This record gives sequence, C-alpha cells and structure tokens, in this order.
Amino acid sequence: MRLSDAGKNVTLAGWVQRVRKMGGMTFVDLRDRYGITQLVFNEAANVELCNQANKLGREFCIQVKGTVSERESKNAKMPTGDIEILADALNILSESLTPPFTIEDNTDGGDDIRMKYRYLDLRRTAVRKNLELRHRMTILIRNFLDSKQFIEVETPILIGSTPEGARDFVVPSRMNPGQFYALPQSPQTLKQLLMVSGFDRYFQIAKCFRDEDLRADRQPEFTQIDCEMSFVEQEDVIELFEDMARHLFKEVLGVELPAKLQQMTWHDAMKRYGSDKPDLRFGMEFVELMDVLKGTGTFSVFDDAEYIGGICVPGCADYTRKQLDQLTDFVKRPQVGAKGLVYVKFNADGSVKSSVDKFYSPEVMARLKEKMGAKDGDLVLILSGDKPNKTRVQLCTLRLEMGDRLGLRSKDKFECLWIVDFPLFEWSDEEQRLMATHHPFTMPNPDDIPLLDEHPEQVRAKAYDFVCNGIEVGGGSLRIHDGKLQEKMFQILGFTPERAMAQFGFLINAFKYGAPPHAGLAFGLDRFVAIMAGLDSIRDCIAFPKNNSGRDVMLDAPSEIDNKQLDELQIKIDLNQEN
Repeated sequence: MRLSDAGKNVTLAGWVQRVRKMGGMTFVDLRDRYGITQLVFNEAANVELCNQANKLGREFCIQVKGTVSERESKNAKMPTGDIEILADALNILSESLTPPFTIEDNTDGGDDIRMKYRYLDLRRTAVRKNLELRHRMTILIRNFLDSKQFIEVETPILIGSTPEGARDFVVPSRMNPGQFYALPQSPQTLKQLLMVSGFDRYFQIAKCFRDEDLRADRQPEFTQIDCEMSFVEQEDVIELFEDMARHLFKEVLGVELPAKLQQMTWHDAMKRYGSDKPDLRFGMEFVELMDVLKGTGTFSVFDDAEYIGGICVPGCADYTRKQLDQLTDFVKRPQVGAKGLVYVKFNADGSVKSSVDKFYSPEVMARLKEKMGAKDGDLVLILSGDKPNKTRVQLCTLRLEMGDRLGLRSKDKFECLWIVDFPLFEWSDEEQRLMATHHPFTMPNPDDIPLLDEHPEQVRAKAYDFVCNGIEVGGGSLRIHDGKLQEKMFQILGFTPERAMAQFGFLINAFKYGAPPHAGLAFGLDRFVAIMAGLDSIRDCIAFPKNNSGRDVMLDAPSEIDNKQLDELQIKIDLNQEN
C-alpha cells in the first residue's frame, strides 16, 4: 500500500516485528512477505483494543483491520513509510515464543542457530529477497530458453552409479536387494540420449547431487540450468548462452555486459592469473621473472627455482614491515603453501628497498622495475617454486588477497569471460592415472586427436567455462558422438571394454543409431543467484541449505534409520570403530 491508498479500509495479516508504546498510542510494525507496515492503536479511540495490542509479542501472527492514513512522521527508508494503518480490529491468529534471534536484516543470530531455525530466518527481508531473486531469474531463464525453441524435459533422479569424478550419493533398492541407485551428479548422459532421440534443444532446472567436501560455493545438493543442443559448434553454444547471461544481467541488475565477451585459453589464464577462473575486476597480472632474477649465482632460492613470478601492487610501497610480515605469514599458511615471499618497494622518492637487497645490484632492480611495469610508489611481490603451476596458484591466492585488502573486488562490478581450450585430461596423484578434466564425454579438439595414442596429456578439449568475478558459473563442451572415439576415451581413462559397457553401454549403443553432433552447457543456478545478490555463500539463496559438514541441522539429517528399514533393505551396518 502507498499514499494513494489513503482512506481505504484494509485487512492485513502477518507477523509482529516490534511493539512501541508512546503515551496513549501503541505502534506495531507488521511484517509480511511484501514488507513492513506500521499499525496504530489509539487508547483514546478504543482502550480495550489498545490494551490487546500492548500484549503482543515479537513474531505473534496477527490479522488487523483498519484505515490507511498518511503518516505525520514519515520514514523515507521504508517503501510504506508514507502511510500507517489506523487499527479498529485485531485478531491474534497465533502466539509465538520469543525467537532465538532477531528477525531483522542485521540479525544477532550466528549461522548455526539461523540454520537450525531456518523457517524463522526465512522471515528476514534480506533472505526472502534472495529467494525472490532466485524465482525471478528462474522465470527469466525459462522464458528466454523457450523463446529459443528449447523444450524442458525432466530426467530421472534415481539412476545408475557412474563413479568417475565426484562421489555419488547412493540409494539402496528394497525390491532389488544388494543393488543401489545413485542420485545424479548431472543429467549428462541422459541429455545426450535426448539428442539421439531428436530433441535438438533441451533444458532443465535440474537438481544434482555430489558427495564432496563443501565450501561456500558448494552444497551436496544444488541446482543446474542444464542445457543441450544438436547440430551446433562451440561458438554457437557460447553465443547463445552469452546472450542469456547478458539478458539476465540487464533485466535483473540493469547491467550491460559487453556485446562480445572475452575468450581466454586455459593456458593463458594459468600463465597470467594462476587460475582457470580469473577475477578480472582488477589488474596485478603475473609477470614471469626467470630471465631477470634466475642464474645470478647470488640467491639460491631463485637460482634453483623452476618458476619465479611477481605481481605489481600499485601505490603500496609505503607498506610497513609489519604489513609485509603479515603477507609473508599469509603465503606460508598451509592453505597457500608457499615457503616465503620476496618484496621490492619502489619508493616514491625513487629509492628501492627489498628483502633481497644484498643479493641483487641496482642494475638488476632497474630491470625488474621495467619488466614489472612498476612506477615509483609501487610494491612488487614475488613467489618462486619448483612446480610452475603450483607456484602460480599460490601467487593467485596472494593476488586475490591483495585485491581484497585494497577493496578492488567490488560486488557491484561484473567482469565475465569464457575460458576455452582446457586440457582434455589431468593427472591424478591419488588414482595414479589420467582423469577427464571435465567428464569422459568431452570432445577432443579435432586437431589434437592424433596425439591421443602417444601424448594424451597434450590434447585440448572442446570445452568452455563461463566465469564471472573469479567464479566458475557454468561450463560445457562439445560431446563425443562417435562410438569408436568414445571407446578410445574410456581406454585412455583406464576402463576395460567390459567395464565401459557395464557402466555406459546404453550410451555407446545409442551412438550406433545415428547420433547427431551435439554440445551443451550447465550454469550453476545457486552460484548465479549469489553473484547477482552479492552474496559470499550460496547457502543464503537456497531455502533449506546444508551446513559445511553436509548436515541439515533443522531436520537433523542425515540420521540413523531403524532396524526394520535396514531389514527390509537387507542391509547390515558394520561401522569401523577407531580406538
């Protein structure tokens, strides 16, 4: 309601946010899904009604009848701040215990207590707006894809286990003792079968499940905007879903993305930023310094290194020794893993101060300044190591830390790009074999197929990731549609022909019946909403999320099941107890 509704008789229902008694007047803030409205109870007009209002507690559920009136003391911070309701009837629908935290934007409840009482947390305006944003984005996505001739198809939740990649959640079958379903990590093979079936443009807002360690941007169950297309090339997919991203940013935030987003190869991303999801909201691009600092015979740490790289931090030559020691401690933390940090301060007065002063001449420092593109007043931070990519990842972590410290990673700024030309395979120390970087159905770059037999580690994938503000929002690839090439992939990944047929025979056989060239992509809906809402964690845009241990503390799940259920499933639990 707004000022234009003044004089109308209305009925409102909602929850009591707060009660304020001022002389003979009682003011009640009523909250519902649409906002907060001030109710006025006047003792002079109705003593009994005012007394009833004075007994209201926080979160009482009430219904009020009254007249819309212009407020004398307006509140410009509230959409309804120009009006109030002069109450003439009050009905207490349900009383409430005192809630365990304040139901306000700036609540006093910690994460654990809010997750335990999530149904109360969802009453907070900030959380509700996140879910409203999620709803709006879902509608926009559906309408956009419908306008592009996509058809929404639901795929099964109970499927067979394909333990290649993240761990599956498994579900025992009562009717098939000793056998298990798996919850899908992705509808990957099913949507490929839809392409074989002739559904040339498919999408689904799909629930997916992965039993993996959790972070702020991961949940054991999550939602994908899952899509697949037939008879397309990589650029066709990129162009269409770039348009969808552009449409969402424009409609939701009023932000105009560039007409054409940058594409960066995986190799360049790792070399320049130490990450396959680089944050381009700020600079500090890596500069390799092997030719400047290695081989002088004066500083063994650099002389023995396989990689030396640095970042230039503008305007930070005035960092104190204490601040530099803090940065050194930061890179030595186990989460980063560097052995140390070298700094060079190119001071505003033209002098140079470095932690390796005694090892390098002024001439070397001058070459370093030129190579780094540093100016007087800038700070150069340098890491080295015996594994180039590992050291680049450490330098990436330092770069992001500096971006945070300097306030360069604004949530109101958006820098999106595509990462392409991923390696098709990556080496797993745990498995001691090559693993698919994305999944086993990704098409090799046709130019690299001759390398599959002798040098599979050099083969590039026809894959692409959509990255925004240093977060991988989505990714996809061209798919293998040739049965022989698919069998070759399984062979390189260590599958025997028997195992490949046992797990993926349905797909290999389907390719024998005129499989079209096809490609796809999946955006993480939770991550996309979190970026749009400026959230640090995807939990805040999921109605009932799990905590960092994968538990639903509200439902107390997962939990034990009773022996009767175990007997019906013919399952015996034998937990290994550690002494």
